[in-house]
Amino acid sequence: MTRMPAFNSPFLLGFDHFERALDRISKASTESYPPYNIVQTGPNELRITLAVAGFGPEALEVLIEGNQLQIRGRQVEETERVFVHRGIATRQFQRSFVLAEGLKVSAATLNNGLLHVDLERPEPEAAVQRIAIKTVS
Repeated sequence: MTRMPAFNSPFLLGFDHFERALDRISKASTESYPPYNIVQTGPNELRITLAVAGFGPEALEVLIEGNQLQIRGRQVEETERVFVHRGIATRQFQRSFVLAEGLKVSAATLNNGLLHVDLERPEPEAAVQRIAIKTVS
């Protein structure tokens, strides 16, 4: 069965990257670790909070690749200890969020096992551009 593209109108030019972003989002929606919240903290601000208990700042990485925010956690496996019971996992993770155009990461902080990534969208400047019309003889 073929899927109809969401942006197949001839009036929507150059929106192929949105189609790819929607595909990435639908594939990533099944991930559940680590749990996270997204809260609006102001009119143009958001905060993503991930529960990363057991991860220190050296084991976490916050990256921006194009319009994608990637948060990764990597812990080194402890081989020196002998566990009688192991209930706290030391698994790696990667969470990806597609950022809207103009959205910027303003800070990332780690506090009590929660990683907070603050985002802000600066007010866009209203600009009208006039295009000169040339005549061909």
